[in-house]
Amino acid sequence: MDDNSARASHILVSYEGLQGSDSGRSKEEAQELIGTIQAELANGADFAELAGEHSDCPSGAGGGELGEFGRGDMVPEFDEVVFDLEPGEDSDVVETAFGFHLIRRTE
Repeated sequence: MDDNSARASHILVSYEGLQGSDSGRSKEEAQELIGTIQAELANGADFAELAGEHSDCPSGAGGGELGEFGRGDMVPEFDEVVFDLEPGEDSDVVETAFGFHLIRRTE
């Protein structure tokens, strides 16, 4: 894998009013939930299990795994963060048009 491709997983928490979201939660509820998930990760919780339990992205069923992708394949906010992470490193909360993400670069 070169500098122009990455492999990552993520947890997406969406909220009402976003394109494609049917979560039924408010933005404030989504912020609270993503903060709780981030704290659980910091305390050693399993990323894949949390993705399966909480992620609003279909990838959650696979532990949040997004596979390999290139620069520019994801929305700019996501792309910018994932390519700055080291393999095994988790991001802070990232907000995109889809909601709030926690991203783990896996390769």
